[in-house]
Amino acid sequence: MAFVKGDTRINLNGRPKGALNRTTEQMRLTINRAVNNTLNTIQSDLEELKKTDPVKALELSMRLMEYAMPKMRSIDLKGSLEVDQRIHQVSININRTGTDELRD
Repeated sequence: MAFVKGDTRINLNGRPKGALNRTTEQMRLTINRAVNNTLNTIQSDLEELKKTDPVKALELSMRLMEYAMPKMRSIDLKGSLEVDQRIHQVSININRTGTDELRD
C-alpha cells in the first residue's frame, strides 16, 4: 500500500530515542545467551586451563577479577594538601625495678 497523506495510522513521531532496531536486538540476545552459557562452566573451564597452561589461567583470572573487584588507584596529595609535621624525640628507659622514666 502506498503512502497516503493524512493517514491516521502512520506514526509521525518515528522510532523513540534509544530504541534498538531488530538486528541489533537479536544480536544482543544471541550474545547474552552465549555469555550465560559460558558463565555456567567458567569455573570448570578455568580449572582445566590451569592443568594445561597455568600462566594463561592466571592471566585470565586476573582479567576477570577486574569485573568483580574495583581497581585501586594511587592518590597524589602533593600541592593539594600541605601538612606541617614536627617529629619529637621521646626516649623510654625501663629499669629493673619496674618504673618507667620519660625524657624529652
